[in-house]
Amino acid sequence: MLGSTAPADLTVTFFRKKPGHLLYPGRALCGELVVRDIGIATEVLGTIRPRCRENAPDLWQALLPRPGVETHKYERGHAAVFSGGPSTTGAARLAARGAARIGAGAVTVLSPAGALAVNAMHLTSIMLRRVEAVDELALFRRERRASAYVLGPGFGVGERARSFAAAVLRSGEDVATAHLVLDADGITAFAHEPELLFAAAAGSQGRLVLTPHPGEFARLFPDLAADEQLSKLGKARAAAARSGAVVLFKGPDTVIAAPDGQAVINTNGTAYLATAGSGDVLAGMICGLLAQQMPAFEAAAAAAYLHAEAGRAFGPGLIAEDLPEALPGVLDYLIRPSPRRTADPEPDARSDPARLNRP
Repeated sequence: MLGSTAPADLTVTFFRKKPGHLLYPGRALCGELVVRDIGIATEVLGTIRPRCRENAPDLWQALLPRPGVETHKYERGHAAVFSGGPSTTGAARLAARGAARIGAGAVTVLSPAGALAVNAMHLTSIMLRRVEAVDELALFRRERRASAYVLGPGFGVGERARSFAAAVLRSGEDVATAHLVLDADGITAFAHEPELLFAAAAGSQGRLVLTPHPGEFARLFPDLAADEQLSKLGKARAAAARSGAVVLFKGPDTVIAAPDGQAVINTNGTAYLATAGSGDVLAGMICGLLAQQMPAFEAAAAAAYLHAEAGRAFGPGLIAEDLPEALPGVLDYLIRPSPRRTADPEPDARSDPARLNRP
């Protein structure tokens, strides 16, 4: 630590915002933030080549899926969500609903036999398939060719989670390549053997997205979590580089980082999202965008922003079930032809929060 900092009523910065203005605790200390022009030409960004930006629609809006008039449902992507046992099925259904509302043309819940009945009672447009072992998953992949999966919400930890994750990330002549969003229990399942996950990700060519909250991040990356010299941005980047995955490090200042160092900081979050099941919906939304062939980094960034906008649109009284239902209005606003918002590039090469006050 470099000492205490007094909260400000007004902070003035020049040219562009800095990561420290967007990440906590700095963000809470800034008060009103004003960016002033001091004559630095925008063209200098071509030299600086910033790798960190404030998350905003202009970064990914053009990539949001827009079905054509003749688009078939499977052309809109098939997403699959692994369900846990009979008493923990709700999390998977929340993820499945998120995938469907974000635009996936077909969504299937992959359920153990003991949970088929309870899942069937709650599903209508979302399909249901028994998958208890890797061979049943392999058969599903050959028959239905889902292009993105969610593993973790309410699933449980252990060898079964690890084997399913590895199976999804494998590709071959008999199965289509697929993305995997690993969340919650799916992350914790690798806490004692993270190298197994990283090895699987290394061969997946960028098809893995990790969505840890701080506790899950510490289980998978304990040394990075404990490093007080790293900002949240630095931790997310280091985790992405080590794992070979896109890492969405959740919180009020969610950071999305790619293995190549590219990163965005999400700033439109709301405290109303701090409710059980909210993260399950987010995982499903990422999966739904991946199923529609949106690139992994942009899919994670878009989902984080849209998730927060849905929460803000609903407001007080929000529960996780409300988030998918708020998405259509948010999406309708964003897929209109004229862009409504602009991104603010952050030249972090000179302003990584971990180095802001260093010589």
